[in-house]
Amino acid sequence: MAVRNVVIGQKIDAIKIESAKNLRRIMTPAERLLWHALRNNRLHGLHFRRQQVIAGFVADFYCHAASLVVEVDGPVHERRAQGDVERDAVLSGMGLRVLRVRNEEVFSDLTGVMRRIIALART
Repeated sequence: MAVRNVVIGQKIDAIKIESAKNLRRIMTPAERLLWHALRNNRLHGLHFRRQQVIAGFVADFYCHAASLVVEVDGPVHERRAQGDVERDAVLSGMGLRVLRVRNEEVFSDLTGVMRRIIALART
């Protein structure tokens, strides 16, 4: 069973809050493009938050109603693949599903990325 209200009630230190705020200001071009498609409940009425702190991690995009985390991976993720695997395991252990998409996918097939998000959100 998925954890509900995962954001409500969690203790987040001030450094993580500032980090998330900073990441919102300096989003990558791929994150910015995907955010434009997700914001304001544009994707089938699903509400996404960007740069959401969950379990000490900063998730690129989070939809509470669908228990879904969407991560946009660029070149930096190639160097920290093991850390991403561990992070995904923690989030999955909380009942969240994690979808990882590459920057190139967002730029070349945004419609396909959106379809994958919708498919996961509906399951």
